[in-house]
Amino acid sequence: MTGAGWHVAQVNIALLSAPLDSPRLASFVEQLEPINALADAAPGFVWRLQTDGGDATGIRAFGDDRIIVNLTVWRTIEELADYVFASRHAGVLRRRRAWFDKMAERHLALWWIPAGTIPTVQEAERRLDILRERGPSPEAFTLRERYPHPGDVARATR
Repeated sequence: MTGAGWHVAQVNIALLSAPLDSPRLASFVEQLEPINALADAAPGFVWRLQTDGGDATGIRAFGDDRIIVNLTVWRTIEELADYVFASRHAGVLRRRRAWFDKMAERHLALWWIPAGTIPTVQEAERRLDILRERGPSPEAFTLRERYPHPGDVARATR
């Protein structure tokens, strides 16, 4: 699903199983810089939330200090999925249970934004809430349950 006037925003959150400076999370913290650099260089990457430190681990959101947030923008869903599942990121994803507690609620949401705009953390929280409350829709969806960008008349992929 491509659309020259649209990009896809993505938020995913994780519940830390220990403090970031703990030995338990040392291997996760070691991966942050190289995995973020991989994303920055990936085809279709547009933007990611980060502090001056180069990542978003210091940003508190979602009402819990143990939650870390990843908020990115990509040209297409396909390019995002390639990065998530077909790059070195996939190896880090497979190890997530070593660093994060399982979340009872949905922790990832996607939505379309006009190209050139940047989503806020507050918008990401709202979109994740929409997905949790209503399930996938054009307002908030998942990598498995996708919806076309607003300018596309095609039906959702289910």
